[in-house]
Amino acid sequence: MTEAIDATTPDAASPAVTRLAMVDAPSSDVPPPVAETPPAASETSDSWWDLVRILIYALLIALFERTLFFQPYNIPSGSMEDTLLVGDFLFVEKFSYGYSRYSLPWGRFLPGFGRVWAHAPQRGDVAVFALPTDPQRDFIKRIVGLPGDRVQMLHGVLYLNDRPVPKVRVADYVEDDHGYHHRVARYRETMPNGKSYYVLDREIDGLNDNTPVYTVPVGHYFMMGDNRDDSDDSRGVVGYLPAENLVGRAEFKFLSIDERKTHFFTFWKWPSAIRWDRFFSRVD
Repeated sequence: MTEAIDATTPDAASPAVTRLAMVDAPSSDVPPPVAETPPAASETSDSWWDLVRILIYALLIALFERTLFFQPYNIPSGSMEDTLLVGDFLFVEKFSYGYSRYSLPWGRFLPGFGRVWAHAPQRGDVAVFALPTDPQRDFIKRIVGLPGDRVQMLHGVLYLNDRPVPKVRVADYVEDDHGYHHRVARYRETMPNGKSYYVLDREIDGLNDNTPVYTVPVGHYFMMGDNRDDSDDSRGVVGYLPAENLVGRAEFKFLSIDERKTHFFTFWKWPSAIRWDRFFSRVD
């Protein structure tokens, strides 16, 4: 009714205005409306602080879990084919080998303190580690040599302590390179502790198929990729891996996307690119 009392009314004392004013006038028997009291400044600040606290708690929980238990990783290269493929997403168990500065977020900037609650890795474990020459980069390879082991490759066969690791030919690995199907020789290798896994041999007597004998120093490990002719590992850039550089053991894949068809952020293309058979499968 406010508009009826607007300044556009020609005569404030006109009967029309008087009637409207009488209708609008509150009865003496009806209490006037009470204006809502705005929230006090302290209540508003408390609400914001509650939200901030929830966010802080959520971040601390995520940081705690990522630091002490599991950390997700994505595979960007084919050095571990066909155990791990480009586009595989996996969880790495942080407490498998205990904790070092490389197990911690931003721990690479901390002084070294060795390993806390250390557990010895086993031959055949697939492990993530900080590259000794560039700790900002994480690599993933298989542990083939323990401290004191003598490691050598002869004609594509892995030797441990002067004995060949059994290597049996199995069905070829078939890779799809932009519609072209390419077959790669695949073998099942079995460690002395019974750990068994697949390796690829792309070249007969390739560059890394014949090496000198490597004697693994105390406190170090020898790492190799399963894609033996296409892997930067302890035969080259990695060298002997200090135990401190271990981050954790690869446990299982939780997602796999064929990155030749799409990428992680183009999720609308996932239905044609997801490798469903690799979901929640263990890393052997």
